[in-house]
Amino acid sequence: MEIALSIPLQRCHVHNHDGTSFGSISPTLSEKRRMFILGMGFVGQSLARKLHNQGWVVSGTCTTHVKKQQLQEMGFHVHLFDANHPDLDILRLLKNYTHILVSVPPLVGIGDPVLQHEELLRSLLVNSDLQWLSYLSSTSVYGDCSGEFVDEDYPTNPESESAKLRLSSEEGWSHLSHDLGISPLLFRLGGIYGPGRSAIDTIVKQKPMSEGQKRRKHRKYTSRVHVDDICQALMATVYVPPPSEIYNIVDDDPAPREEVFEYAMKLVEEKWPGLKLQSVEQRQKEWSNVNSKGDKRVCNGRMKRELRVQLLFPGYKSGLKSIIHQIQNPFHCH
Repeated sequence: MEIALSIPLQRCHVHNHDGTSFGSISPTLSEKRRMFILGMGFVGQSLARKLHNQGWVVSGTCTTHVKKQQLQEMGFHVHLFDANHPDLDILRLLKNYTHILVSVPPLVGIGDPVLQHEELLRSLLVNSDLQWLSYLSSTSVYGDCSGEFVDEDYPTNPESESAKLRLSSEEGWSHLSHDLGISPLLFRLGGIYGPGRSAIDTIVKQKPMSEGQKRRKHRKYTSRVHVDDICQALMATVYVPPPSEIYNIVDDDPAPREEVFEYAMKLVEEKWPGLKLQSVEQRQKEWSNVNSKGDKRVCNGRMKRELRVQLLFPGYKSGLKSIIHQIQNPFHCH
């Protein structure tokens, strides 16, 4: 089965965590780097494009025929993976890869859709070339911390069913990695945003709040992170093993959602003053009658110290400015 992409290999310049350079990676070394992304969603696609540009072999999974076609048109070799009726031949492909990113959310009633085949995975990967295994988790595993600052050593206390399943998935992937003799890498992500998925897109498309947004609207603090900074953190770990197993991946500004939407509305009205939009007063009604409670302010110090990540978008203002700058026509916003 073909797994390679028909792309030219490029030389890439790689830096150690202390800023010293490894020099260029030769095409023969790049040729050996093969990433399989379980769940090519918003983050997975973004990382795939960046790896693609550095000459990696990239493959992955998605859940619908429509998404598969879209991804194939973008140049990726993709497989359909249905958690309810999984094709185990797809999991057997994993032994051909040096790097595996797990970006599949757990499902109520199923749990982690890939880990339910843990014994098969273990038997396939035990003598494989696997060097790196990363699981994309969520800061929801900490639960409500009454507005406290939360680092990776803070006790986990998931409250929602989805957060409890996230923590269970973390533990499962961690155990599997250790069994395979490699260090697991658990990325606890804040609220993910980026081009096509932001407060600006919600406003311009006149979309109602998503279920996730409704759940978060009462929070005093919401930690978030731009997709490019998630990819930056991931890329910092694929060439050099990081010293820790768990990293919070968030920006520097855990701001209330209401504040973010107000700023996004201001940017939209400045750029397209004639655009008919739901007024701020109408949108405020969506936030009313809800008591604010302290959630948590997630700390990113370990990410900065150990992965040497310098955030491209340290707060929502710089992130939203970048997104609106890329939108030429609000009616073709996607």
